[in-house]
Amino acid sequence: METFIGVVETGSFSAAAKRLRVGQPAVSKSVAQLERRLGVRLLMRSTRGLTPTEAGQNFYERARRTIEEADEADLAARVASPGLVGILRVSAAVSLACLHIVPRLPFFLAAHPSLSVDLILSDRQVDLIPEGVDIAFRAGQVRDSSLIARKIATCRRLVLGAPSYFERAGVPATPAELTRHMAVIYSEQGEGVGGDNWSFRQGELEIPVTLSGRLRISAAEGVRAAVVGGMGLAIASEWMFAPEIASGAVRAVVTAWPLPALDLWALFPASSRPSDKARTFAAFVEAEMRKPYSAQE
Repeated sequence: METFIGVVETGSFSAAAKRLRVGQPAVSKSVAQLERRLGVRLLMRSTRGLTPTEAGQNFYERARRTIEEADEADLAARVASPGLVGILRVSAAVSLACLHIVPRLPFFLAAHPSLSVDLILSDRQVDLIPEGVDIAFRAGQVRDSSLIARKIATCRRLVLGAPSYFERAGVPATPAELTRHMAVIYSEQGEGVGGDNWSFRQGELEIPVTLSGRLRISAAEGVRAAVVGGMGLAIASEWMFAPEIASGAVRAVVTAWPLPALDLWALFPASSRPSDKARTFAAFVEAEMRKPYSAQE
């Protein structure tokens, strides 16, 4: 199952072999044996490489769920195990880490006294292999085929502003009204996280909006400070403004028009199987991200 999943996700026998760290003939043989056992063709060649047949796609989806459930069972047991040792190098965006990961680290470190964590905080996308990173946490879409990606959480995007700004500029009620407001624009546009172009939906109706503002900031912490200071509104995730939403320092508007949700991914280098310590930490962060922010205070 793991071999077949690797072929579907990478699109070729050679890429799957590289991910699994085995020879290409072993991958080809494994898939052929699987097709013989099932009595059905699972893959076909096309101009895009290897693609699954209808039966192959159905098998892939069920096989992936089976592997994920087995991994979750394994990780659930390992989270409570004190057997992890060495150094775990973790990459994450500054705000995400400071608000949602660092406050919970004491619990993880207490459960694993022989493990140290090297936390690399940056809003840029760190290149995992050259920088020796075991696991990275990134929000948005993941298109890098050199990484193994596991979705661990999802949250809403919201239009957010401080009460002082809304008292001065008024409260927008529709997406179209946002064009008349001052925005604080997060200029780090990695895979749909920031930027000034957004699409709002209400049923079948979709309204594109281009924000305008005199302030563009490349770091999430700067956006947070500017919005809380009343300098304008911003489109951001609930994660990014979790304490301010909880305290009322910022509030959401235009809530009747949802924006696309934001996914959080745990990423591992595809050149090797994720280590036990990386997989265990991913399971730990996934469990913590499911809790409401107030539970992490």
